Amino acid sequence: MSVSVEPTGTTSVDPSVSEGAGEVLRPHAEDAFATELAALAAQDDRPRPARWRLSPWAVAMYLQGGTLPDGTVITPKYVGPRRIVEVAVTTLATDRALLLLGVPGTAKTWVSEHLAAAVSGDSTLLVQGTAGTPEEAIRYGWNYAELLAHGPSRKALVPSPVMRAMAEGMTARVEELTRIPADVQDTLITILSEKTLPIPELGSEVQAVRGFNVIATANDRDRGVNELSSALRRRFNTVVLPLPETADAEVDIVSRRVDQLGRSLDLPAAPEGIDEIRRVVTVFRELRDGVTADGRTKLKSPSGTLSTAEAISVVTNGLALAAHFGDGVLRASDVAAGILGAVVRDPAADRVIWQEYLEAVVRERDGWKDFYRACREVSV
Repeated sequence: MSVSVEPTGTTSVDPSVSEGAGEVLRPHAEDAFATELAALAAQDDRPRPARWRLSPWAVAMYLQGGTLPDGTVITPKYVGPRRIVEVAVTTLATDRALLLLGVPGTAKTWVSEHLAAAVSGDSTLLVQGTAGTPEEAIRYGWNYAELLAHGPSRKALVPSPVMRAMAEGMTARVEELTRIPADVQDTLITILSEKTLPIPELGSEVQAVRGFNVIATANDRDRGVNELSSALRRRFNTVVLPLPETADAEVDIVSRRVDQLGRSLDLPAAPEGIDEIRRVVTVFRELRDGVTADGRTKLKSPSGTLSTAEAISVVTNGLALAAHFGDGVLRASDVAAGILGAVVRDPAADRVIWQEYLEAVVRERDGWKDFYRACREVSV
């Protein structure tokens, strides 16, 4: 016996027609980039896997950007090696689940969301992994009022995002998989291997239909990580998202993302502060790598990750300072406090490392006097 799961639907916001759409702080990917997705779908004449909105080729173009034959510009969502994107997309076209692995701040969640939006047109079938994530978040739960009144039934069952994705042939997302307790993680084993979810209480099951797959993200740098069992790891194809290879690439990523965030917050355009963005990226890369950009001076690395995502946060906060308490132009004084907060996570050890970097590197660097003074002011 099998049981069907009726689509419950999700509430999406089309910025072009929905009342109050301008009030949405962060639209889902399928809403924010609806025009690009529609343009790709209209001109995509390549084979599409079952229930995919786009072909694998078009999904890859959506993520990496390009120009369509009619002149429509597709903005890049991920700046990185094209092969990584192609392998990730190809994995989703098979019966293997996809695990996006990398240190914090390598755009795992961002890539996961946009992959789901391009493949299924819905990025909201999401399980957020935490130390308290229960088994019901992956399998199913119960409406206890209905359960007590009438006993176990289809009406009393509350499907999880994963169950809904199985029944509808959609892409489910599991964020921070390694933060979920190990016994809950292993709930995915049967789903990924047998493509079925048993419901013992009803003597039935939900079988995945074509188009179903799972994208999980994980990192092994944070505290509280639960290592994946070998049985579960074998059921994923793992794609490692690296940090940007060059400073120019990281500056480009930070500038693009800050510009997107800035428009939603009515902040000044990021290019007006490109010099400060480059300095933030330089500081982060040097401390992260443990050596100056010219390779001449070895440095101690602080305890924090100093990721690209943190650089984006520092610059965005600096733009807000410039907009509300300055002249709208991003300057060294606007980013200094944010850099200090990102670098000095351990008040004892990291503060010493930061002071040594300021005095040995920043102080002696040509054209960085204003940056040195601003950092010194917030560091005392």
